Amino acid sequence: MSWLQRAARRYNPFGGTSGRSSSHSSQHSHQSDILHIQRPLHRADEIAPSTSRDESMIEVTDDHYDASTDEGMSATDPMEQTGNEERMDSVCTGDDWVLQRHPRPNELSQDTQPIPGPSTSSHSVEHLRQSQRLIGYQARASSGSPNPVGGAACSQSTEPTEGPHTMTSLGKPLHRLTEKQKKKLFFIEALKTRYKVDYDKVQPIPYIKDRLYCVDKVYVEGGFEFMPTEQVTRGSGSWERLESYKPVFSDQRIQSVRRIIEGDPGYGKTTLTLQFAYDWCNRVEGSPMRDVEVLILLRMRQLSGIRSIYRAIEVYLLGSDPRVKEADIAAIIGESKSAIVILDGYDEYPDQHSRRVTDIRRILKLDLFANTPVILTTRYLPGYLAPVTKRVRLTGFDEIARDEYIRKAVVGEDEIALSSIKARLKENPVLEDLCQVPLVFVMFAHIAHENKDFQNFKSVTEFFQYMIRCFHEHLKIKSKELNTVRYSIDENEHAALDKLAFLAISQENQQITWRRTGMRKQLGRDFYETYLASGILVEEEVVPERSSRGVEVRFYHKLFCEWYAAHHIVYILSQPGQSVPLNELFRHMKPEDVQYVYRFACGLNRDVSSSILQYLEKSQGRSNRFTLLCLLEQSGDVKGILGNVRDMCSQTVNIKEGDNRMLQRSTIQLLDIAAGHGILVSSLHLDQCFSKFDVTNACIVLRSGLRLTNPKTLKVLRVSGRTRETAGDSKGIEVTREELLGLFRTCGALTEIRFEGREFLLPHSVPTEMIPPTLKTRNIIVSYEDRRGMIHQLNWDDGHWQTTNEPSLRIPQEELDQKWALEELAKVTTDGIPVSCIHLDRCFSKFDVTNACIVLTSGLRVTSLKTVKVLNVGGFTGTGAIPSDIEVTREELLGLLQTCETLEEIRFEGREYSLPLSIPAELMPPTLKTRNIKVSYERRRKHGVVHQLNWDDGQWQHQITSDGSVRVDIFQEELDQQWGKKELAVLSTAGVSINRLELVRSFSNIIDDTQSIILTSGCTIPVLQTVQELWIQETDVDLEVFLKILSYTKECTEITDLNFYYCEAPDKVDPEMIPPLLKERGVAVDWFSNRWRHLDLDTGNWKSE
Repeated sequence: MSWLQRAARRYNPFGGTSGRSSSHSSQHSHQSDILHIQRPLHRADEIAPSTSRDESMIEVTDDHYDASTDEGMSATDPMEQTGNEERMDSVCTGDDWVLQRHPRPNELSQDTQPIPGPSTSSHSVEHLRQSQRLIGYQARASSGSPNPVGGAACSQSTEPTEGPHTMTSLGKPLHRLTEKQKKKLFFIEALKTRYKVDYDKVQPIPYIKDRLYCVDKVYVEGGFEFMPTEQVTRGSGSWERLESYKPVFSDQRIQSVRRIIEGDPGYGKTTLTLQFAYDWCNRVEGSPMRDVEVLILLRMRQLSGIRSIYRAIEVYLLGSDPRVKEADIAAIIGESKSAIVILDGYDEYPDQHSRRVTDIRRILKLDLFANTPVILTTRYLPGYLAPVTKRVRLTGFDEIARDEYIRKAVVGEDEIALSSIKARLKENPVLEDLCQVPLVFVMFAHIAHENKDFQNFKSVTEFFQYMIRCFHEHLKIKSKELNTVRYSIDENEHAALDKLAFLAISQENQQITWRRTGMRKQLGRDFYETYLASGILVEEEVVPERSSRGVEVRFYHKLFCEWYAAHHIVYILSQPGQSVPLNELFRHMKPEDVQYVYRFACGLNRDVSSSILQYLEKSQGRSNRFTLLCLLEQSGDVKGILGNVRDMCSQTVNIKEGDNRMLQRSTIQLLDIAAGHGILVSSLHLDQCFSKFDVTNACIVLRSGLRLTNPKTLKVLRVSGRTRETAGDSKGIEVTREELLGLFRTCGALTEIRFEGREFLLPHSVPTEMIPPTLKTRNIIVSYEDRRGMIHQLNWDDGHWQTTNEPSLRIPQEELDQKWALEELAKVTTDGIPVSCIHLDRCFSKFDVTNACIVLTSGLRVTSLKTVKVLNVGGFTGTGAIPSDIEVTREELLGLLQTCETLEEIRFEGREYSLPLSIPAELMPPTLKTRNIKVSYERRRKHGVVHQLNWDDGQWQHQITSDGSVRVDIFQEELDQQWGKKELAVLSTAGVSINRLELVRSFSNIIDDTQSIILTSGCTIPVLQTVQELWIQETDVDLEVFLKILSYTKECTEITDLNFYYCEAPDKVDPEMIPPLLKERGVAVDWFSNRWRHLDLDTGNWKSE
């Protein structure tokens, strides 16, 4: 008996064996089949995805499942050679390299014919094909006469159509290939066969199992964006649009060996990977996958406990084919000219939180496959990433994508049916947000098309109840068909499933998959089989490392898990006398992760929702938009929350870039409700989150990819852009004329729109012929700030911008930013535009008198100064040592004032600047006196004294800038000591309390007769009665000087603390030499060298603190 016969016998649906059914078995064994290598599958419903399951197809259940014979067919290995051998030859047919089977001599018959008999032939043919697949091979008939029973064509010749000398795809006859080359051909063919099984069974509606599609027939591209940064960032970053999925590999801006494709659940990450697989297997023209030699596609949820990536490939993609081992796989991938690895669903990876080092972690950190491009799909970023990782994001379906899917997979070219489905979506505005999720929209489109009683829904809960009912109703209808399994489970009784879902989703690390054996035991076999047949539960094969093959179960989508978890929450909170604290119940259930759990729970039980809403008001805030959506689910009708929506819209509504997508979605949905009920939105502020206006779909697109589709009741729209610091390398956002006019037309109630920030690039003008008359009569206020800081307002009469202010410019410390700022300044100066202010932020070095320009710390020069009105030279104003000492001479100051012809004011702020103590009258040009330029100097901004130059005598006038106590630091530079002495005199005269006087490397000694401090420059500081703390820093003092300082401290009656910091002080002081008055006042004397020590005034000893 051949291995093919043995396989057919094992899965014979008629209860007999191939040996007892000679009319069937002999004729099957006589066929010469060309066979594809394929992984063994283990359920009959998996092996024939294109056909419906009926009673004639065997169900391989756990009761008669034989893993020992099924795992690679080890019990009856097709490669076993007996005395009666069959031969397997390798041949090349077109682009495919396949195996051709030759029958054994005793299987040949002179009357070899296709399978006869109308009564059983179709079942037998189908089961022979299934048997071939189950043992690892898929029959492909060679050319010959057609099969009379509608099966694949079969050859009536016993000789192969191509021999072993046929040229292979490597350009050599098979017998000339090395073992390594043969293994590579086996490997690639096995991958293609595995992927074809997956991409040929896309199931848009889970409960209709007999309606399967090839992915290419239903795949529709949603929105794609990428982050063009040099290194991966966990912040919001800057996202730019990709036109298609194909540039993910080819776009130079995201070229990298590590890419991440992000997307919320149901956004099509897995479907996209199937499209990649389809393109690769079929060498699709124009696809970047066409020329890829090896494609590895693994589902990460199946990799529990598997450390080796090569083991995972062997198990899931090769079906444990004995000819290709782990070492062979490693060599094939490593030596391939081009290989790509796709890891799908990191967020479902069971070992993502494991401390064990796995190949997955090594791949992400670039320790493995360092030169092989790897794509990871995930809902969120992993905790460890290589710096070179590039990010791509799926943003869901817009209206164009929805229409394309409806045409492609639902109604074809029936425009009336298309309009009907779209109308049903518009009739259900609460579903607008939910249907941006491709998976949900796909189900909505099919259900809306096929159910004539499709109703209008007032809440998401109501829609989901209807959808679940459709799942069960369809199963009941199928159960009534002839010879089908009867399902009698009450669809309203699912407490055990509710508890399982809740326990899974309420964990800190959500793991929403279960072992089939355990889940079936908890739910009961009948219940389990019912929900599996309905499509709500899905089985998936897994092979943990060092374990036997098994099956895991998951929900069709995470939303279903949230639905049943919400039922369990309602059950817990509705129990009499329940005492579970809600903060404990929802401890690991963040609204941004599981928002529909909260919404469903509020919609399922009105009484329970009151407790949940109170909890959300405390944790999220009473006016939080998400809380309002939960309130909508509670009321079951939009009318129940219109008052809350009016209150929200009467104030400024903010959508920020830092908001999570859940909060942005909630805000958008409430704005849709407002628009649907004619509620005016007083002001909407898009804070650093605006991306563009989509003219085609008449909607505002946010950076997150979310869309504001109904902004018709906005009165004021304020669009804030990011600063240069947060924008990074962004080139700015261009708003075209068409976008601007489309925005005005769409927002019918708009009275004002403001673009704030230098990120926006608006059109230079709007031709009057493009402006509709209705817009002119509305006279909308349109203003924006360009990159020069100039504010412009649109004149509707001629379509040009009118400037309403003068630009200001900040030049920071970073050289790259300095270059950009100097370019902008040069443009403004060339155009003769006055510059209201230039702020030099800690970057001023000096004024070059010879060349009449400011020299920056980077060495760059500011030459465009003629139109500047205010120059602010900012410096270091904090405490501690000055980072640099910059002396501005009289010549520099006067040269700067004369160069800036329009200058009205110059301010120096910072302790590193030392200005001249005075300017002799004979040095001041008469023109400067008449211009009366305001020149001010402030060593410590808002905490000391402002000095302003008096042009009459060249002296400085002083103004105290602090209402409370101030701090004065005096450093070793002579000019700084002179300014410090001047400020101390001003403050002391005014009676301002000086909470701290620090002498940093500037103290020299004490004059005995006057008790004055001598500084290193020779300046003296008299006894001050307003100082509270005196600090001597970085200056060693001997015993004699130390006692003089104690005596000076005695004279300053307000001093409470005397500190020696990083100094050398005497080890011991004679207590008789310590002024008694210091003891009476309780003055604290402390010393720090390597640790703090406190002087005991009674003993003269230092005590460590």
